Amino acid sequence: MKKLLFILLLLTGSWLYGQSVQVVSTSQGPKVRLHGYATYAFADNSVDSYYSTTSYFNGSIEGGFQYGGGLEVMPAPTMGVEFMYLRLDSKAPMYYWDSQLNRENFSDLNMAQNFLFLSFNKYVPVNPKVEPFFGFQVGMDIINVEDPETNREGGVTKFAWGAKLGTHVWLSEKVGLKLQASLLFAVQAFGGGIYFGKGGAGAGVTGFSSYYQFNLGGGLVFNIK
Repeated sequence: MKKLLFILLLLTGSWLYGQSVQVVSTSQGPKVRLHGYATYAFADNSVDSYYSTTSYFNGSIEGGFQYGGGLEVMPAPTMGVEFMYLRLDSKAPMYYWDSQLNRENFSDLNMAQNFLFLSFNKYVPVNPKVEPFFGFQVGMDIINVEDPETNREGGVTKFAWGAKLGTHVWLSEKVGLKLQASLLFAVQAFGGGIYFGKGGAGAGVTGFSSYYQFNLGGGLVFNIK
């Protein structure tokens, strides 16, 4: 997977370079934008992993309000590279079964997600006021889970990627309204784990499950240069 990520970044970088060399530099330099995000993340109700025929977990990651921001540099008028941060606090009820542990029902787990993305954005301006866009994101999801019943918690960092589609409606030359839909994926097949349990018995949510969340909302965008 690391090789795949490297190849993906290399191909994306080559495309960006190919686009940028077509742009004639101006005395003002590239544009810089600030983005503010406020979206609703819908639940993924089919999170599961089977370690063996006698050990597995399943559950869901609930939805919630997701917020964040981004700093974007635009080497070309219709192309941008953005560093993004997104935060989501929600619940992750899980059911764990093991032939030795018997059954564990974790119904009140608190889950915090911190997404760090490098986003490659493409703009298709319709007119000075309306600017549709789409983008592809690669990065990581820093996850922390807390079991309030036992006060146990754990964290893990997973590879993540996503795609987004939307439009900017410019209210002025400096400020625009963002309307956006996106789909975020967190891949859980890289080892590591989040461990919690009752009575000293640990259960691990890790291994072979991936999950996705659909986001709908918007935010604001600012031209700062």
